Parts: sequence; structure tokens; C-alpha cells
Amino acid sequence: MNHAALVCAFDLLLIEDEDLRPTPIEARKERLTRLLQRATAGLQLNEHIDGEDGAAVFAHACHLGYEGIVSKRKGSPYRSGRSPHWLKSKNPASEAVRREAEEDWGR
Repeated sequence: MNHAALVCAFDLLLIEDEDLRPTPIEARKERLTRLLQRATAGLQLNEHIDGEDGAAVFAHACHLGYEGIVSKRKGSPYRSGRSPHWLKSKNPASEAVRREAEEDWGR
């Protein structure tokens, strides 16, 4: 049986010995875009949607069956854990989100 996988990259935090976490999201995405121009099949850039109506983007993602969307504040550095610089909006109809709620992940 042949199983294909697709990995979607959406941020670049470290390259070689350079820590990019303090760098604004736009610069990290630009570096990632350049890096992935040489990528092989199975690895692609998760496109950044800028200046769109967030509610419409979320509704479309839900319609496509995606788990949700992540919105990041322009100019923001990367911070581990919860941050005021990003917001994850989950699709309640997504199988992964429903499973998470059912299992409660040990909370």
C-alpha cells in the first residue's frame, strides 16, 4: 500500500546556528519561502493570507474540513506557549478538534 505524506511548513525558527525566534513573523516567512523554493515533493509552504477578512477565511477553512486557522500579529516574534501575538481558531466540526474535546488530553 502506498501512502503519501505532505508536510506544510508555516514558520522558520532556527536555520543552521541562527535563532530566528526574535525576528518578526514577516521576515521569518520570507526566509522560509526562499528556503522552500528548493524543496522536494512532499514539502510545501503553508501560504500566509494577509489583509483578508479573518471570519471569512475561518469559515472557508471550516467548509474545507480543516482543523482551524492560526492568526499571527504582524511584526511579532515567536514565543513558545500562549501568546497575545497569535490566536488559534478551532473548527468544532473537525474530527481532530472533536477527539481532543472527547479525550480532554488528560486535563
